Amino acid sequence: MSTDTTASTGSATRSVIRRLEHAVNTRQPDLLDDIVTDGFVRHCEATPGVEVHSRGQFADFLAQDLTVFADSVQTFEHILVDGDMAAVWATYEGTQTGPMGPFPASGRRARFWYSGVMRMEGARTAEWWVTWDNMTILAQLGHLPAPAPSA
Repeated sequence: MSTDTTASTGSATRSVIRRLEHAVNTRQPDLLDDIVTDGFVRHCEATPGVEVHSRGQFADFLAQDLTVFADSVQTFEHILVDGDMAAVWATYEGTQTGPMGPFPASGRRARFWYSGVMRMEGARTAEWWVTWDNMTILAQLGHLPAPAPSA
């Protein structure tokens, strides 16, 4: 059973995460100052070689994402809080209008699920482990051949 303190901490954490969702979707990186720590770290096996070890690098990462998916929208469908950790189940959707690694702009739209776990430090996000299925995204964007019909 939750205590009032646990419930209020969970509510405060959800509020921070909703503010992160808002900052990303409204393209307001200046809002990150109050949402993520200076030493914010993003972990993601789906984007090897992409290093995010500060709030500034996170803002740069978000700006780079917009060069690929200028109309992107992220929707945090579910937020679960447990102590200083929070999990999100989210959708990402956008049209690929710029190159993504070796893949040229396709002009096609992708919509996919992703999940993440965030570690909080006080009222800010300090770390984010995020993952998604690259094969689903590449197929939706037309960068992979369509799967063969099953027999």
